[in-house]
Amino acid sequence: MKPAIAAVIALLVILSAFSAEAAKVDRVVAVTTAHDSLPPLVAERMNHSVAAIASQLLEGKEIAAVQAGNAGYAGLIHEVFDKVLVGYTVKQVRIQPAAETKVEVELLPWSEVIQSVQVETSVEGMPPRIENMVRQDLTGVECVFEDAMMGLPTAAADWTNGVLKQHLNAYLEQHLPEFRADFDVNPEPHTQVKLMVYPRLPVVRTVDLSMRSDTVPNSALLARRDVMQAQVDEIVGVPVGFVRRHRQELEQAFAEGLDNRQDFRALSMQTKVAIEPAERTQVMSRSDTSRYRLRLSGWLDIGRKEKESHKNDENLLLRLHAGQMLGAKDEIFVLADLLPEKMKWNWQLGWQHDLRGGRLVGLRYDMRKHKLIYDIRQQLAPRWLLRYEYRTADNMGEAALRYRLHDFVSLEYVLDNEQNWLRLIGNF
Repeated sequence: MKPAIAAVIALLVILSAFSAEAAKVDRVVAVTTAHDSLPPLVAERMNHSVAAIASQLLEGKEIAAVQAGNAGYAGLIHEVFDKVLVGYTVKQVRIQPAAETKVEVELLPWSEVIQSVQVETSVEGMPPRIENMVRQDLTGVECVFEDAMMGLPTAAADWTNGVLKQHLNAYLEQHLPEFRADFDVNPEPHTQVKLMVYPRLPVVRTVDLSMRSDTVPNSALLARRDVMQAQVDEIVGVPVGFVRRHRQELEQAFAEGLDNRQDFRALSMQTKVAIEPAERTQVMSRSDTSRYRLRLSGWLDIGRKEKESHKNDENLLLRLHAGQMLGAKDEIFVLADLLPEKMKWNWQLGWQHDLRGGRLVGLRYDMRKHKLIYDIRQQLAPRWLLRYEYRTADNMGEAALRYRLHDFVSLEYVLDNEQNWLRLIGNF
């Protein structure tokens, strides 16, 4: 038994030696305090600094050795950290040796501390509308400075520069990624911070504006083009990403800028604005009224021969359509046709009804010939229209397929009982 007992004892001694050898410091964590005068962001930075110093001294060392030299290690950390501090003095360092060693550092602040932080923000080079939007995105930015500076000794303000820059950039990345920021701090008990915000590239360099209407003459919108142009020019110099992120808000604001004008309100105009953000931004403004229909158009017939029902001096015609909606689907209107070559006017009274699905049916009364005209239209696609009308005055049916080349120009292929031809239509 004695040899067996001796072997067991020897094995226990060997295992104990291995255990002692393995009991080393694997990691160091630091906790820095300063009697309620250490802002959270500064405390975090100081914890990293203390942990870096202590790790160099303690990691990999045996826990027992750290325990034995606790006072010496604590004194060395005290001395090194105290030399890099400004605004604080190291009061005490305590080390709790373990595999995860904890180092506690207690600081004494110098003199007066920061009691309040006031942030004054300036937005460089932005018009009032955009500046207001930028300031809305910056709501709460003062918390970045308060978290880093409240309770900090005024002499320790330099400690905050790196911390502030890092956290301010993180705040901007989340709330205002299209802008950069610089700041200037005047450390006093009531600290003043000047925050300067300026745009990142790319920015909007030019704006191409188009204004259209399906219910009033496009030429009538020219009288208000300067109003819309002044609005959209506000986004010149604004970061493209900012315009894209606030596109819906800007579209609504630009539309209301037109619709709130007295003449637009009188016609019950409703404007829809579409913005395509880029360095060369495209803006499309469409203004229509739900109450009236005012259209000015003209056409030129090409290849139409003179027949019994048609004269050559009738190939050119100007038409004014003036109507009022009786509801969502019914319209009564007057057509005033001018034949410029004859300087002759024709008048028609009409009614049309929307059957949905892009289909319209109508009835017109020719006041010169005192006869009815039946009309039906079918929208085949956004640019394609099929129409047919029957004139009882000469028992003539006319069918046409129309293609819209542009908002201002369309082309029709027309045929009737006698012939076929091309018609070029302009919408003014």
